[in-house]
Amino acid sequence: MFNGEKLKLYIKNNLGKVFGGIIGLIFGILVLSIGFWHSILLVLFIFLGWWIGSKIDSGNDFNSVFDKFNKDKW
Repeated sequence: MFNGEKLKLYIKNNLGKVFGGIIGLIFGILVLSIGFWHSILLVLFIFLGWWIGSKIDSGNDFNSVFDKFNKDKW
C-alpha cells in the first residue's frame, strides 16, 4: 500500500537524487521533443535569465548587471 510518510522521508533523505532525477527527466523530455541543441540553448537561456534575476534581486539594478562587461570593452 502507498505510504506518504515513507515517501516524504525518502525525499528528505535523498533530495539530491530526487532533484537530479527530475532534472534528468525534464531534459530527456526536452531532447525527445525539440532536439538536443534546442534543449541546450533553452537551458542556457533559462540559466542566463536566472542569473540576471538573481543579480537584480540582490539589490543591483538592471544596468549594473551589464556594467562589468561594458567596462573592459569600451
